[in-house]
Amino acid sequence: MSLEIKARLFNHSAMNLDLHSHRLILAPYTPEDLDLSLEIFTDPAVVKYAGEVMSEPAVKRKMSNWTKRGGDGCIGIWTVSDRRTGEKYGSAALLPMPVEEDDTDYSLVIPGKMPKCDIEIGYFLKRSAWGFGYATEACRRLLQFAFQETPLKEVVATFHIENLASRNVLEKAGFTDRGTMRCYGKDGLNFRITRDEWSKLQST
Repeated sequence: MSLEIKARLFNHSAMNLDLHSHRLILAPYTPEDLDLSLEIFTDPAVVKYAGEVMSEPAVKRKMSNWTKRGGDGCIGIWTVSDRRTGEKYGSAALLPMPVEEDDTDYSLVIPGKMPKCDIEIGYFLKRSAWGFGYATEACRRLLQFAFQETPLKEVVATFHIENLASRNVLEKAGFTDRGTMRCYGKDGLNFRITRDEWSKLQST
């Protein structure tokens, strides 16, 4: 690891949480992203593999959790937007992986403290943003952030076995199938990538 990366790993106060990729900007989720949350979580197609459609009051109640950040900003949710137009496409996240719980335990998302548990990557895109590769691009950019800017040595992911689109996104980003793991209160798919694995992919 270079001295520059080492320095950044232990200087989170100087961390830039606005992440740019070729087409996208990932910026920390804020209360102003309520419109995006409502568009995503009230759409049955978007939440098909991730739970039930939420009511508007339920989405509003969740916003206080969804805008939390832990580990000096390393852990949380980002808004995924078009770099040129500013249109919001969806969200991407690095959050504690729940084991026996059926949802993220946001009490673990604490400023200045990294959770001592697996950190999962996740993403939701509104329906009009499907099919353009935005999920893969956002996932790759979050992994770059995770392994270059934070102390994380591994990122995990899971998805519904019928959600082939999510499998495709994760495999393109470098995740590999490690069998099953306990997550979300049941036995689920276990996809992972380590910092060393990610680094090797960057040199190929």
